[in-house]
Amino acid sequence: MIRKLLATSNDWTVTMLRLVMGVIFFAHGAQKALGWFGGYGFSGTIGFFTQQMHIPAVFAFLAICAEFLGGIGLILGALGRVASFGIACNMVVAVLMVHATNGLFMNWSGQQKGEGFEFHLLAVAIAVVLMVRGSGALSVDHALSGGSEVRTVASIGRVRMFLSPLSGLTVLDPHVDECNGLPLSTIRYKFFLGWRRCSLLR
Repeated sequence: MIRKLLATSNDWTVTMLRLVMGVIFFAHGAQKALGWFGGYGFSGTIGFFTQQMHIPAVFAFLAICAEFLGGIGLILGALGRVASFGIACNMVVAVLMVHATNGLFMNWSGQQKGEGFEFHLLAVAIAVVLMVRGSGALSVDHALSGGSEVRTVASIGRVRMFLSPLSGLTVLDPHVDECNGLPLSTIRYKFFLGWRRCSLLR
């Protein structure tokens, strides 16, 4: 379970998304937790959530942790999937409780009653990518997992790939027992006149 939670590829595009997301939410979390960047600090934010928005204190505390600790987790790439999940939950709740009635757009003109939810949609979309792909390159998760992305034949079903017109049809088939559980990078299935086998790529 832990291995699957940490597993990720050496993907620098995912790293870029993670770092940008982490910096943004660390800044917002630091406003709420520490009072940095003009924020209210922990007690002020808890008071606002509980008294003005009538959110139970435990959920207010979790919301602050999701942004502050989640931001740190994303910057370091440590438990990136967990951090992304917490931030995504925060954004969904914020849209449903506050921003949905203000429409899609941010309050650029200053004439709306509040901010729209376009930022939240972007944050949720990035969080979903990180939950699926993990923390990517240059991350604690990548270092601890040995850089292996969890993708096995049994987990993804049939994937057909045409490697070469001369090699025949190469098929990844979860029903070939001797190949189940092997990483995709090490196996090859060949279909030719009804003959099927699994072999290691060399």
